[in-house]
Amino acid sequence: MSAYRDKDPRIHGIQSKIRVVPNFPKPGIMFQDITTLLLDPKAFKDTVDLFVERYKGKNISVVAGIEARGLIFGPPIALEIGAKFVPLRKPKKLPGKVISEEYVLEYGRDCLEMHVGAVEPGERALVVDDLIATGGTLCAAMKLLERVGAEVVECACVIELPDLKGRERLNAKPLYVLLESH
Repeated sequence: MSAYRDKDPRIHGIQSKIRVVPNFPKPGIMFQDITTLLLDPKAFKDTVDLFVERYKGKNISVVAGIEARGLIFGPPIALEIGAKFVPLRKPKKLPGKVISEEYVLEYGRDCLEMHVGAVEPGERALVVDDLIATGGTLCAAMKLLERVGAEVVECACVIELPDLKGRERLNAKPLYVLLESH
């Protein structure tokens, strides 16, 4: 499901603020830079508002934001829908006890960590990130949450790179994106 398919008029403004940086962080990667979106308060607010409109009233108790850019979009969404925010961080960034999940990226390997006790069994979770490419990061996030007994309701991303088929790796878990980039 996607906002761009619903033809929401705010999508064009959001898309126009995302810069594409060729060959970053490695040759052959077309990096979707959302920092330029953050420079435009209206486009940033429209981005958050589109997610809030979708998730308000859905009984979501946890918004889990994936480092790094999910940590930008997740907190304002969580506040607006009345959910707690749980950061999913790279290794050795969270103090105290954590659980970990390793995964494969389109350009390497990585790991996500979450505080032990941050999410309780039975909580309804939304996973937020800026982009889905191959789906490895979202899958790792879902595994972390499901290992502690949470129900992952949906994943939400600003951008989808559909040519990399990340949606197919999500095991039929719903994915909501605002726009596609080819």
